[in-house]
Amino acid sequence: MKIRNEEADQVNSTRHVSAPLMLKPRELIAGLAPYRSPIVSRAGLSLDLNESMAGCSPRVLARLHSLSAKDVSLYPEREVGERLVANFLGVTPEQVLLTNGMDEALSLLFTTYLNPDDELLFADPTFVMYPMLGEALGARLVRQQSGEDLALPVADLLARISAHTHVVAIANPNNPTGLAASPADLLKITESAPDAAVLIDEAYFEFQSEEFCGGTLLPALASHPNLFVARTFSKAYGLAGLRLGVLVGDPEQIGYIRRLSEPFNVSSLALACVEEALADQAFVREHVAQVKQGREQLAQLFQELGLRFWPSQTNFVLVRVGASTQVFVESMQRRGILVRDSSANPGCEGCVRITVGTPEQMDKVLRAIREAVAETRR
Repeated sequence: MKIRNEEADQVNSTRHVSAPLMLKPRELIAGLAPYRSPIVSRAGLSLDLNESMAGCSPRVLARLHSLSAKDVSLYPEREVGERLVANFLGVTPEQVLLTNGMDEALSLLFTTYLNPDDELLFADPTFVMYPMLGEALGARLVRQQSGEDLALPVADLLARISAHTHVVAIANPNNPTGLAASPADLLKITESAPDAAVLIDEAYFEFQSEEFCGGTLLPALASHPNLFVARTFSKAYGLAGLRLGVLVGDPEQIGYIRRLSEPFNVSSLALACVEEALADQAFVREHVAQVKQGREQLAQLFQELGLRFWPSQTNFVLVRVGASTQVFVESMQRRGILVRDSSANPGCEGCVRITVGTPEQMDKVLRAIREAVAETRR
C-alpha cells in the first residue's frame, strides 16, 4: 500500500510539473478591469448604494415568512410572475422577461444584439455596467460626453447614430446624475436608430415627478419594435436582496432574448413576493413621497451651503463638494454615514452621490453633511 501511494504521488507530481499552462480566457475578458461589489462596509447608514432605506413592504415580508420547505425545494415558475407583471404594466406576457436583477436583463440584451465591432452608443456619465458589458462582448464603445449641466445630449447622440450602431443604452432617470430626459427626446433617438436595440433603463421611474419629464416609454412599445424598457424591484419596492428585474419589449424581440435566458434564472423567493409587492402600491406611494421630501431637504441644504447639485428625479442626489471629495466622504463615514464618491464618472469630478434616507434618518444626515462640509472648508 505504501509503494502504491508513493507511485501515485510521483505520478501526480509529474503531472503538475510537466503540464504547461494552456488555459487562457478570451483576450477581451483578460483585459477587463474587474468590477467588484461596491459595498465598502455595512457599518453605519449605507447611503452609497441607492438602496431603499425604508425596506420592503410588510406584506412582502409576511409572504416570505409563510414559505414552506416545499416552496423552497421546487424549481421556480417564472411564467407566473411574468403574467402578474405584464398585467400590472398593461402589456402582454409575451412582452415581459423577468431576470435576476436588471444586470441580467442588460447582459441578455447586449449579448443578443451586439456582435464584435458593433457600436454601443451611450452618453457619459451613466450606469457603469453599459460600457463594461459592451467591452466584454468586443463592441466598439461610442461614448458621448454630456455637457456641464450633465443633461442627456440628445442632439449629439442623434449625430453619432450610424449603420454600425446596434445598441443604444439610456438610463432615464440617469445614474449617477439623477436627471430625466423627456419621452419625446427619447423617441427621437429610438426612431433615428431603427436597426438598433434602444434600451431605456427606467430603474428609478417611480421617483419621477410629472412636471420634470416624468413619463415612461412603455406606451411606445407597440409602435417601436426596436425599443426596450427595463424596470427593477430593487429601488422603490425595496427588494434589492431578492434580485428581480424586468425587461419589456416587442414580443418577437423578447422571444429572441428568451432563447438565451436560463429557464430558472429568477429565484422562487423573488417570484413568491411579486404579487404582494405589486399589490401594496400604498407602501410604494408612501415611500416615494418620503424620498421626494428627503431629496428636497438635501437640495435646500446644498443651496444654502453654496454647493452645485443636480435636480434629482431618483432616490439620490448628486452634489459637487470640490477637490476635497475624499475628505468629505471620510468625514461622513466617521459620523456613521456612507456616501458614494462619484469622481471617477466622466464629468462628475469632485462629486458625491447621496441616497435619501427615511424621515427619521434625515435629521442626522443633514447635520452630518453640514459638519462634513465645514470640515472640508477649513
